[in-house]
Amino acid sequence: MRSLVSAACIVLAAGVAPARASDNTPVAPNSEQVASGRAIYQEYCASCHGANGEGAPAWRRRDANGELPPPPHDAQGHTWRHSDAMLARMIWQGWRDPFNKTERLTMPAFTGTIASQEVRSVIAYLKTLWTPEQQQFQREESQRQSFAPAAR
Repeated sequence: MRSLVSAACIVLAAGVAPARASDNTPVAPNSEQVASGRAIYQEYCASCHGANGEGAPAWRRRDANGELPPPPHDAQGHTWRHSDAMLARMIWQGWRDPFNKTERLTMPAFTGTIASQEVRSVIAYLKTLWTPEQQQFQREESQRQSFAPAAR
């Protein structure tokens, strides 16, 4: 169960910055939020996505079930390509790679396990693992999509 929770957290936890109450513009994370996010990541995500966001070994090769292992959330992965809203949605609802050969969620849903503010903190932490160019791209993606303000 813990490895499923960890997998789910990392796949989605790739970078949620808090949104302002008056609009959906991402806000730069502060050091306290990043530290909190790192601790939450270690508890729920690291067992699948790696202690430093490096992903599972051979994460680009499908396993015996035809599924891709948990990807990295660092600069080598693709988490930075998703908006804060999409990352939060993946964490709360789980994720199934559309190209997987099975129908099961490859990352479990964390609704009821990880609170809204905790999800934001995990995403803030993940953003520290990316290059400045990746951070800029992700910030622009996040500005295009609304971030759900309420916990799931």
